[in-house]
Amino acid sequence: MANPNIVNVATITGKLGQVEATDAANGVLLLANAAASGKVFNVKTIIAANIDGSSAADISIAIWDEDTNEGDELVKICNTVTVPADASLVVLDKNSSIYLEEDRSIYAKASANGDIDVLVSYEEIS
Repeated sequence: MANPNIVNVATITGKLGQVEATDAANGVLLLANAAASGKVFNVKTIIAANIDGSSAADISIAIWDEDTNEGDELVKICNTVTVPADASLVVLDKNSSIYLEEDRSIYAKASANGDIDVLVSYEEIS
């Protein structure tokens, strides 16, 4: 694992990703930084939008170490936070941005399939 020195970077590329959060045991992959990618991701924003017009739903977002056993979370970013119907939740913004190192991933889990869309905005640094 050799995350780049972010003082002497070659490129910084803005990226956007999105998923529909599921209620599967481990949720759904939102963002992955592969082992030995030579990159670090500066995660600027995570927004969860409840697209169900009548029911609230809960969202959980966690960082995983891909070397550990499935189901082993490193840290939760948010845990079972309720998002009202037709509303959005800013889980992370530029004032609390985080770095996602190599061999780390972010997963999103909702209390109901199809109720919450999750958006991630980040910079890929290499």
